[in-house]
Amino acid sequence: MEKVPSALTLAQHRSHDYRFLIRCWRELVEEAGLRMRILTRVGGMPVYGLESKSPDDGRPEIYISAGVHGDEVAGPWGLLEWARENGALLRERRFLLFPAMNPVGMILNTRMDHQGRDLNRSFHELEDELMVAWRKLMEGRKLAIGLCLHEDYDGQGCYLYELNKTRKTIGKAVLQDCAEVIAVDGRRSMDGSRSNEGLIAKRKIPVLPGLPEAIVLHELGAPVALTFETPSEFSLVDRVRAQKTFITSALKHACVL
Repeated sequence: MEKVPSALTLAQHRSHDYRFLIRCWRELVEEAGLRMRILTRVGGMPVYGLESKSPDDGRPEIYISAGVHGDEVAGPWGLLEWARENGALLRERRFLLFPAMNPVGMILNTRMDHQGRDLNRSFHELEDELMVAWRKLMEGRKLAIGLCLHEDYDGQGCYLYELNKTRKTIGKAVLQDCAEVIAVDGRRSMDGSRSNEGLIAKRKIPVLPGLPEAIVLHELGAPVALTFETPSEFSLVDRVRAQKTFITSALKHACVL
């Protein structure tokens, strides 16, 4: 059986091989105590969700998703490598993971989904097959945190969107950890939002033409929702490492473990 790849292997170009990604997850699920299910099929391809088999102990679940944009591959592979290194944690705590929400986009190396739309502006759609299945799975869950893994082809370093209902922002501390792998993006503005040393922190939900995943997670009760961005023109090896670092740091600084 082919071994789960390292980031170095991926640099030799299986990074958009969705079937290989899922095969790697299948090799991992038993060891990590995860249950893997098909959420729905889009464009003929299955979209998977994974959740912990550990019994409900009353603590809120930890939500992590990747691959909402198909051309942002460091998130899916970073999540996989993080999971490989944190099997004990996955067995101990309750997690809900989405390894690649946009399989067709990943295969075609495009931001858009199989319908040519930006999936990260579609989480408000209540009649879309994927969104219906996603919301059904989310129904009744209590979330400790929501982490959304992304990349930016205009990025000049790492940066972070933070929605936080608590009094203490964690974004600066998380970015400081990630800067050990890739420096923080020094731009003062990203996509029309002001950035403070790579952090775009929002206390109020912004008004947008469509709803991103992080905003809907926040509305569904996640007290903290973080969207992490690595610069997609940088080394894939470094981007995968930065995504892994982000997950570890966010969970630590949010005190959800």
